Amino acid sequence: MTRDIQAILIDKQTISQRVLSLGQEIDIYYSKQGIKNIVAICVMNGAIVFFCDLVRSLKVDAEMEFVRVSSYGNSSKSSGQITISKDIETSIKDKHVLIVDDIVDSGNTLSQLSAIMQARQPASIKVCTFLNKPSRRQIDFNPDFNGFIVPDEFIVGYGLDYAGHYRQLPYLGILNPSVYNK
Repeated sequence: MTRDIQAILIDKQTISQRVLSLGQEIDIYYSKQGIKNIVAICVMNGAIVFFCDLVRSLKVDAEMEFVRVSSYGNSSKSSGQITISKDIETSIKDKHVLIVDDIVDSGNTLSQLSAIMQARQPASIKVCTFLNKPSRRQIDFNPDFNGFIVPDEFIVGYGLDYAGHYRQLPYLGILNPSVYNK
């Protein structure tokens, strides 16, 4: 498996430190707003590792919810249309929502998911992404909180995958193009 990794982009220690500081940024934001409770929604499967570490770092009380959305399937490129295969189970009406995803790439998935959640009338919606690839943006969408800005490479590890593989890597690696250009 490691022979499929072209290079390590961000190591485990750097990830851990950034997740902790990101949690502090989020706590400061909600504290300044006087918000003590949020609903943190994990976009599965890619964000699960990041989500767990992030939520454990928060001081604000976070009810955890999960949504499964896809726009990639087994491809390395987004289709542009999202499919929800698992929805949240809690009403978010009048609640403060934090959507947590692994990466914002084209912006399509998070834009569409945010609109779906906004229609459910929460008090507020904020988006936190572990990674941000602004060079790939197709629509004007920027997360409210972001871990790292990354280059236009196919990145795996720390929950991110290619066709369901590599999620368990404790670091972020650049996937060798020979793996997905078959």
